[in-house]
Formats: sequence, C-alpha cells, structure tokens
Amino acid sequence: MSDLSVNINGFKLQNPIMPASGTFDTALGNLIDFNQLGAIVTKTFTADKRAGNPTPRACELPNAMLNAIGIPSKGVNHYITETVPYYQQFSAPLVASISANTAVDFAHLAKQLDAVKGIAAIEANISCPNIEEDGKAFAMQADSTAKVVKALRAATKLPLWVKLTPNTGDIVSVAKMAEVEGADAVVIGNTLLGMAIDITTRRPKLGNIMGGLSGPAIKPIMIRMVYQCYKHLSIPIIGCGGISSVDDVVEYLLAGSTAVQVGTANFVEPTIMANLISGLEKYCDNYNISRIAELTGAIVDEKCTPFTALPY
Repeated sequence: MSDLSVNINGFKLQNPIMPASGTFDTALGNLIDFNQLGAIVTKTFTADKRAGNPTPRACELPNAMLNAIGIPSKGVNHYITETVPYYQQFSAPLVASISANTAVDFAHLAKQLDAVKGIAAIEANISCPNIEEDGKAFAMQADSTAKVVKALRAATKLPLWVKLTPNTGDIVSVAKMAEVEGADAVVIGNTLLGMAIDITTRRPKLGNIMGGLSGPAIKPIMIRMVYQCYKHLSIPIIGCGGISSVDDVVEYLLAGSTAVQVGTANFVEPTIMANLISGLEKYCDNYNISRIAELTGAIVDEKCTPFTALPY
C-alpha cells in the first residue's frame, strides 16, 4: 500500500487532501469521515462579527462559480469556544483560516489563537483587502505581503500558511517575500476577480457586483502559478483551484504542490474529498508509486526539440 503522507515544513499530514476555507462545514460529517482528511481548514473568520456582502452572493457559470460572500464571521471568541471544541473530536489537524484589515490586526488575531489547544496551524488569508493600501489585497504586492507576514510570524509560534491571491502581476515575488518573512507554506491560491451580468435585467449577477471566480475553469492558471513558484521557493506549496478529480490532484503535485485544497467541487459533490483520497491510493498502486510525496515537482518539463522539416 502506498504512503500518502506529506510533510509541510515539519507539519505531517496523513494525505495531501484538505478543504479550501469557506467550502467546508460540519454538515459534511454526515457524508464523509473527517478523520480521513489530511487536515481540516475551517471557514475564514475575523476578530469581530461580520455580516458579509449583500445577496445574491453566488452564481453558477459554465465550468465555474462566481461568489462574493464577504467573509461573514461570528468572531474569534465564537471560534475558540464553539468551533475548535467541535473539531477536537477528529484526528485530522485543525487549520484556522483568519482575515483582518491591517497587519497589526492580523498579528493580534494570530496571537489570540497561539495558545488555543486544538489549533494545529494558522492559514492567513492575505487575499483580503488591506485598508492601509486603499483596499488592495495584501498579497497583490510584495512589500505589503512582507509587512503582514512579518507581523504574523512575530505573533505566533504555530505553523503559518499564507494564502495568496492570483490577482497579482508577480506571484513569484509575492510568494518569495512570504517565505523570507517566515511563512511555513504558501497556499496558491484564492479566487480570480470576475464579474457576470444578467442580460435580461442588465444588472450584475452578484450583489457585490464583482466576486471571486473558482472551479475547473481557473485550474490552468493556478497550475501555472504553482509551477512558477516551485522553481523559486524552498517552502512547501499548497495548490488550490479547480480540483475535481484525482488527475487534477496529481497535476498539482507534479507542478510543485506538496498538498492541495478542494473548494468548489465540495458544493457539487460533497463526498469528493473522500473519493479523492481513495482514488489517490489506486493511482499510486497502478503506477507503482510507493510515496505520493515523490510526485511533488516531478514534472518532465524539458523543452521539446524544435521540429525541423524534412527536405524534399
């Protein structure tokens, strides 16, 4: 039987499959065994209570979904007293996904979680707006990424994963700066900014007008970003975006991911993560792969020899 375990900078997971934040809920426990998962990444929360964006918050598109949920949150106290105790009954490690408006707020929130029993790691969702930079996401620029990750690293001893945004012109520089300032891993990444219009009403399909595009349609973009970053980083990459099959998981691993997060597919097929885990076991057996970790970065990417036409 193949070894599906992976190591994220000293943080060992029994397999590389976990949910993406915001796509996982306790109700899924009626359909899959949470103990099977590599890790449990909970919905992103903030220090204070938040209502989220106006409705409609999501719409379906061909091969994709557009959403603008707006990170509704019950606050950090609810997370510590209600969410953490619930997930402590499972063996899969709990990863707390957090969001804040400033680097100082991020650090303060991380510090509150640092000593909470049951939290195994923090995922800092720095794809959210930074009010100190006119609402631009922290992860759109290397310098703002450096500032927030440095503050987070000083505030917590827990493993720190930094979730990046694909809405940047230089994902490699941003990811590298996260590594320099102490991130244990980067998650690549969050949704792509998009928009859809109802041609009958002539109104945007989302109450927030614009939102995040996810699902299979974005996978080639995310694979490309993982591949580019893998060549420049020494910390692990967790791939995310459009995963709905074992082939997708393997593709992310070959591009350079150590583990993956499954998002939109959880809404379409609630048992998808359990199916992916069993499917990976079969894949490894079929290809005589003893350790799934061997696939990380194993792409054969030598450029092909240019075709030379035969003389006639």
